Amino acid sequence: MNALLLLLLDSRSPAGAHSHSGGMEAAVTAGFVRDVDDVRAFCRGRLRTSGRVTAAFAAHACRVWPSGDWGELHAELDARTPAEAMRTASYAMGAGLRRLLRSMGADVSALGDPVHHPVVLGAGVAFAGGTPPDAARAAALATCTGPASAAIRLLGLDPYAVHGVLAELAPEIDSVSLRSCNPVRSEAAESCTIADLPADSAPALDLLADVHAVQEVRLFAS
Repeated sequence: MNALLLLLLDSRSPAGAHSHSGGMEAAVTAGFVRDVDDVRAFCRGRLRTSGRVTAAFAAHACRVWPSGDWGELHAELDARTPAEAMRTASYAMGAGLRRLLRSMGADVSALGDPVHHPVVLGAGVAFAGGTPPDAARAAALATCTGPASAAIRLLGLDPYAVHGVLAELAPEIDSVSLRSCNPVRSEAAESCTIADLPADSAPALDLLADVHAVQEVRLFAS
């Protein structure tokens, strides 16, 4: 993995993801997440649903960059993101990442506007010399690290304990990123279409996202 790719994937990069909790704030407010064990369960559930979807779309975007059918890719991801608040969050993070890529010299104008975060992520990984497996792992990892980091701020949890949870989930993150009908598995690369990409969902998170979007007091945008 080269330095440009590491720079792109660095959590300290100014891409705007730090202002999003991946549904964690809504779950904490609703009383569903209260401690480290709950954080583990939340991240595992998100990984197996939206994490699998974002990993597949990021990997596909990486494989077809720079000549993909970006309109169809965004439309398919729209269809897999029924909550308006979730789509808005994905667009906001996508816009931030696109701005970062432009600052790094990438021409991402072909992606269109608005842009979903996993699509921009996959294109960015390709631009930085990465592979579809790199894009899939980055997307799957982000579905856990974002909420976990937010939980530390929201609940005052021990950051070492939370990082231990992420380490515990690392094998599952690898597994999820490799288990979709997308080019992270070379034998599926030629036969897989955009419509074949995963469509797993977490309805409770979708509902919580829309509730969170209209709350007056929020620490995170989503």
